[in-house]
This record gives sequence, structure tokens and C-alpha cells, in this order.
Amino acid sequence: MTGLSRRRRLVAVAAVVAALPLAACGGTDGTGGGMMGGGSRAGTGMMGDSGMAYRRLTCAPPSAVPGEVVRVQLSDMGMNAVGSGDAPRGARMVLRATPTTITAGTVSLLVENLGWRTHELVVLPLAAGAVEGRRVPGADGKVDEAGSLGEASRSCAAGEGDGIESGAVGWVTLDLAPGHYELVCNLTNHYADGMHAELVVR
Repeated sequence: MTGLSRRRRLVAVAAVVAALPLAACGGTDGTGGGMMGGGSRAGTGMMGDSGMAYRRLTCAPPSAVPGEVVRVQLSDMGMNAVGSGDAPRGARMVLRATPTTITAGTVSLLVENLGWRTHELVVLPLAAGAVEGRRVPGADGKVDEAGSLGEASRSCAAGEGDGIESGAVGWVTLDLAPGHYELVCNLTNHYADGMHAELVVR
């Protein structure tokens, strides 16, 4: 084999190897995706600007829910469906709420689990002057839920359950008084790994 032929073969092999990680970004449901995109795209199975890999949604919330709507996206740094067992400390996880400021009264939180692990949403009050993200998890990797106002932790349904599975949605409707609240995922180590956000009710 000539030196030129050998170089051409090496270039071709390098191109195939470089393409493998991109192919792995698609969902395990055979729908593909795996493109690099700017911004978070719910249910598209794509990569957002945060570097998170998003799952395609397998169910949807009701078309109409009471009160003001807050959309919550849960995600984690996973490229395939290996998210079983407790999450390790130091994993990268995100909880995003839109909008973050609402009017007091009835509110419905629509939660999309775009990550690979099971997640949940718990609504906790924030004391005056307290800062979101400063709760200290216990030995079980969870924060104290005392004073919880409710949660969305059922797949494709409202209210409490065993967690919102990967690619599923959940929702909860609450009456919130003016104040500051912390939205958290309280599965083992998820809070410490970044799954918390503040919600202001005026």
C-alpha cells in the first residue's frame, strides 16, 4: 500500500470514528435527533445550549389547566438510558421554571422530564431572606420537605406518585399566597446536583 493510500484510509477511519458520538446523541426510541441546537427544545431529543441531552416526550399534560401556568423542565447530563439507581453527587442536573414570577392565586405547574433519570417536583416555602439552593441535604441525599405545599411526581398524571419517568410529564395545581417558593427535585442527590429554582409569587 502506498503512503498516499494509507493516509486516505486513515482519514476515512477518523471520519467514521468522529461521527459515532453524534449518532449516539439520538433517543433510544429510534426517533433520532442528536443535532446540536441553540436553546432548550422540549421533547425534541436534541442538545440544548446547556449541553444537556433532552428526551422526547411520550405523553402530554391536559390542554387546559386551572389558573396561571408555570412550565417546569427537568433534565440531567445523560447521553443514554443508564440513569438507574441513585444519582451520584456531582452529576449535572437542571430544573428550569418559566415564568419565575407569577400572581398570587391558583397556579398549575406543568412538569416535563426531559432527562434520562426519574425526577419529581416539590414546592417548598422559602423563609424571608432565605436564598434558593442553600438547603442542606441529609445523609439520604434529600432535603427536609417540612411545609411542602404539594408535588408533581406521577408520570402522565397529576399529583403525587413514584416519580416522573424519563420522557413523561406530570402536573399539580396549587393555591399560592404571595411569597417566595423553592421548586426542587428531592430524589437522592438531585437537589445537591442543581435541581432547584425560585418561584416568586406577588
